[in-house]
Amino acid sequence: MKESISSTLKSSETEDWFDYHVVRPMGYLWAKLFAKIGMHPNTVTVISMIIGAASCFFFAHGSYHYEQCEGLWLNVIGILLLFWAYVYDCTDGQLARMTGKKSKLGRILDGAAGYAWYIPIYAALIYRFYNHHDLEFGWLGIADSESASLIAALVAFALAAISGIICLAGQQRTADYYIQVHLFFLKGEKGAELDNSVKQQEIYDQMGPETSWIERLIQKTYITYTKQQERRTPQFQNLMARLKEKFGDANNTPADIREEIHRESRKVMPFNFMLVFNFRTLFLVIFCLLDIPVLYFLFEIIVISLIECYAIHRHEAFCKRIAQSLN
Repeated sequence: MKESISSTLKSSETEDWFDYHVVRPMGYLWAKLFAKIGMHPNTVTVISMIIGAASCFFFAHGSYHYEQCEGLWLNVIGILLLFWAYVYDCTDGQLARMTGKKSKLGRILDGAAGYAWYIPIYAALIYRFYNHHDLEFGWLGIADSESASLIAALVAFALAAISGIICLAGQQRTADYYIQVHLFFLKGEKGAELDNSVKQQEIYDQMGPETSWIERLIQKTYITYTKQQERRTPQFQNLMARLKEKFGDANNTPADIREEIHRESRKVMPFNFMLVFNFRTLFLVIFCLLDIPVLYFLFEIIVISLIECYAIHRHEAFCKRIAQSLN
């Protein structure tokens, strides 16, 4: 059973404990069922988006402090729906590897799934804060009034925008990129999806008039995505350039250098895990159950951003050191 599950994973090294021991076994069982009925991985991703977005209706309610047992159970339902959506988000990749139905659209949809969940959830949390803010107003000594509630909701909206558009998006791009970098030096080019913007631009430029506008849009979106990843990792880009210059292609990197990069990359993985679903959602759940969900936005802006900066610093530092050793 374990070997069968492992065959549907990118690598056990890019899975945290909870994913490897809980989520992936569940995803494997769902993938087997979906493979049997002929469901496409992209369909599973879309279902995941719908389920995750639906959780927002339950997170919009106050928990026990404001709505007693009914509110608590509504929040628990929201948590369960979000977990279900996450299981399906993992299932789609396992199904794609199980059936060989991989596609660029699938990779983009998979990356967009988190936004499809969190944007409506963030909107629900702003609405929730507008209705339930006695705890925060009490701490800050703010008199509760209609105007104060509106101003507070606008502040929450600004925090949510920073948290979601800047922090969440950037953090997930970083995490995804470092996973693909790790896989590249662990398994080689065929075992990773480490794309670069130059190659993706060439693919776009070669698209003829028969190419649909949807395919063009998908490719253009993916070019932007890869460019944003590359801007955050200048030392890694320099390392890849040096490997190409010295060995003709980064995929021809000698085993000792490849192993060194893999070893150093593995040290960054624990921090990378903190940028993805499990870590951030744990704190989203805690803040919601404690009825102070607006603090989650600050947690994402401050704490997770600091973790991302540290992960980038660690990764860039060893890339710079190894690149200099190639001179």
